[in-house]
Amino acid sequence: MIEASFHWLEKAYGLKWVALRYFNAAGAALDGSIGEDHLPETHLIPLVLKAALGQRDAIQVFGTDYNTMDGTCIRDYIHVLDLAEAHVLALKALDHLEHGVFNVGTGHGYSVRQVIDCAKKVTGINIPVVEAERRLGDPDSLVAKVGKIGEFLGWKSRYSDLETIISSAWKWHKKNPAGYKQT
Repeated sequence: MIEASFHWLEKAYGLKWVALRYFNAAGAALDGSIGEDHLPETHLIPLVLKAALGQRDAIQVFGTDYNTMDGTCIRDYIHVLDLAEAHVLALKALDHLEHGVFNVGTGHGYSVRQVIDCAKKVTGINIPVVEAERRLGDPDSLVAKVGKIGEFLGWKSRYSDLETIISSAWKWHKKNPAGYKQT
């Protein structure tokens, strides 16, 4: 809808624009100074790390019968530092592009089990898991097609391997166990 509006504004007023389609934004500043904090928290990686901190009894895995290598959903996780760089390059591209729509992901996905296993490795904590029924509407896999952003913007993810994402988020969560609302 918004992209259609941008096309209309481009035709009507000559607006130059770029739309970035994020996949699963994750991670934190590498030094742990800035991180992800939602109320309520719904994102997998912070939920797993809260379980590692003992703030949750366990992490729920919604569905173990997906058509994937380990039966759990696969998602494309993109580090927030890579997202920031994509924004800078997108703004600079407006010097030579009229418009553009770009997926911002890695082109590679990780399963829910892979995320949990990586978090166990990074934290050194055995994170309890409870298997639950699938959630209605969750597809087996969502992975970005990233060829276009590389071709037109020269962008490629640099920080989005799963261990870097989880390690940076873990640093932030350890420094800020109550999130930004420190007590």
